[in-house]
Amino acid sequence: MKKVLISFTVLSISLAVFGQTNLPNLSKMKTIRAKSDTVSIRDGNKFYQNAWRISPEAKPDVYETTNKKVTFITDLDSITFKTELNKIYDFVILKGKDTAWTQIKCVPSKLKILQEAGKYQTEKTDNFPKFTYQSMDNGNLKNVRTTLKLDSIAGNGDEISKILNLLYWVHNTIRHDGSNNGNCEFDAIDWYNYYKATRKGINCRSLASFLNECYLSMDIPSRFMVCLPKDSTDTDCHVINSVYSKTLKKWIWIDPTFNAYVKDENGNLLGIEEVRERLIDSKPLVLNEDANWNNEQKETPDVYWEYMSKNLYWLQCATDSKFNTESPYRDTNATYVSLVPTGFAAWGKSYSYFPKSLETTDSNYFWQKP
Repeated sequence: MKKVLISFTVLSISLAVFGQTNLPNLSKMKTIRAKSDTVSIRDGNKFYQNAWRISPEAKPDVYETTNKKVTFITDLDSITFKTELNKIYDFVILKGKDTAWTQIKCVPSKLKILQEAGKYQTEKTDNFPKFTYQSMDNGNLKNVRTTLKLDSIAGNGDEISKILNLLYWVHNTIRHDGSNNGNCEFDAIDWYNYYKATRKGINCRSLASFLNECYLSMDIPSRFMVCLPKDSTDTDCHVINSVYSKTLKKWIWIDPTFNAYVKDENGNLLGIEEVRERLIDSKPLVLNEDANWNNEQKETPDVYWEYMSKNLYWLQCATDSKFNTESPYRDTNATYVSLVPTGFAAWGKSYSYFPKSLETTDSNYFWQKP
């Protein structure tokens, strides 16, 4: 994102349309002045200090809101709009000789979009592949376990404490950098050595894949789960882990990027399917208090659930959970399955990550136990 500090609550989009000849008459738009490059925004009841960067090159520079009132505040001026769903509001920010055409677009909330998704539906999946989990006896996974000293990291407690200890360790050991997947083989040992050598963080997909191999090497079934939005033009998604607890006999939500796991109001750990259902049904979700980004910024529930409401529209994972599932240097022959709402066609299968992709509306098949 080119904007600063808004995290995931607000998505700002720059649309480069310099070739357009029929630009609107900017002189007839409402105007505010600024000396600073940054603007504060009051969006509904939330205030974002110096969160928007003025971009004259974007024509227009679009700010999306789901609220009924938005105020842009520069160091010299301010402007307020009372907004209505699916309407657009244009104005200009003047900074010296620069003219920044800015646009506020009122859109449905990401939660509303998720709540309107089609239901899952049982279907024939006899010919679909089973989900598999590589044995901890695999030589590569043995190497992961010993090289990274995972027995010591996981500790001698019960299964859940080991799952959480491994989450904490990965989160605290390797930084998250959403723009970098790591210039190395896509396996836990290479990512670990890459970070130690360069101190460059890796993106959420790589972090979840790293943690996935740690779990597999400790005989804990796990998948790295790609969580995707409905909008095919939205290039942002999020990747977390779905980890199977043998003691609880269920899948649980583990997110190494934000050091996050989720419980219900009674303290029961929840899985991805349960979290998605609770968001749709407006039921309580309890994010762990120490959820954070890179130990620098606390991850608050409102920001986190706004972001994940967008990215739980459909899900995708590899059928075979194993060491180096997505090598950038060799064909791993990976097959992916997408769980989609009825009436929705998965757009991810056109991406290079998903050369062999199936899709289903059958959540029972997708969440089958190991």
